[in-house]
Amino acid sequence: MGGPGDPPAGTPEGAPNGGEDEYRSVVFDESFVRAARLQEYSAQERMGDHARAVRRRPALHRSLSRQAVILVVLIVVAFGTAIYMGVRHPYQTPVSKRPEPLRMTVIPLAPQGRVPGSKSVADLYAHSPAAQFRVGAEGVNLPAARRTSHFSDSQVTAALTTAKDYLVESSLDPDVLTGGSARSARILLDPEQLDQFDRSFAHPVSDGRHAATGWLVRFDPATTALADRRVRAQGTLRVVEADRNTLEVTSDHTFVYALRPVAKGAGEDRAEASLFTVRRELHFRFDRDDLRMHQAELLTSAAQAGPLACAADTANHLRPLLAGQKAKAGGPAGTDPYATGDAMALCGTLAASAQPSLAASS
Repeated sequence: MGGPGDPPAGTPEGAPNGGEDEYRSVVFDESFVRAARLQEYSAQERMGDHARAVRRRPALHRSLSRQAVILVVLIVVAFGTAIYMGVRHPYQTPVSKRPEPLRMTVIPLAPQGRVPGSKSVADLYAHSPAAQFRVGAEGVNLPAARRTSHFSDSQVTAALTTAKDYLVESSLDPDVLTGGSARSARILLDPEQLDQFDRSFAHPVSDGRHAATGWLVRFDPATTALADRRVRAQGTLRVVEADRNTLEVTSDHTFVYALRPVAKGAGEDRAEASLFTVRRELHFRFDRDDLRMHQAELLTSAAQAGPLACAADTANHLRPLLAGQKAKAGGPAGTDPYATGDAMALCGTLAASAQPSLAASS
């Protein structure tokens, strides 16, 4: 019987406030029924010989929810990104190229007459093209360092500074110049080039690969002494980005040395001094390891030096023609075009304008 206010036949099915509302919380939808682990046998199945009225359904293999799939994908992407950034981190050192052997050339410049000399070193410099050159490391000036596409200002500066340090140690250090230890220059080289460097000093030969004078400037200590430890220098340094992992520095400097014969007796230490000029063009390469370790790979070294005799062996030491001496007639040592291991013998003539014009001062 309907309650007060209800229609005589009761609330129509589906109408609001129907009597079934009070059972709505216990009505199971289809998905709940399908997920049930127990299932009642059908009427036909119950007619068979079954002891139990229900059976256990096999567990359903539920697929991952969409949110779980997205979460797994995000974790995989994040993990992959971390690995990629670890391999390609912009500050991580890439695999560098193996350094090439240094290619070197030393060209003697023979004077056209006797080598000018003077008791006064200052007078020699004052009447030479080196009159305005700076002294020592001040003559190896660094250009303004500007960042490149893949290298910062500090990295460019590091490359230029290392190149300058090598020039100073290999061209201006009095101990190196007089045949002493070359360690100060050696420690600035890429470790892969040290075997070639050491062989050049242990067994020097003019083959374009293993001449000690291709790595640095040094005079024969048995015949030549420094008349002035203050070497004059002038030149330029230029840096470029070779690729995203490599900087290259090219140096072109002229070094002028005041020399005199080694004193072998009383009064010989007052022998006249003369000037000796070396123009060095060096090509350096730096990868990111080199920049961090303050080291350089030396690719090429070309030197023109004089006054020297064309026939002089320049592999181990430079043996300058000193004040009052002149080159013997004849060209450089013979070259065998059939020999495959030796570099071609080269020699030039030292222009008169490159020598001190002492006659002008008298």
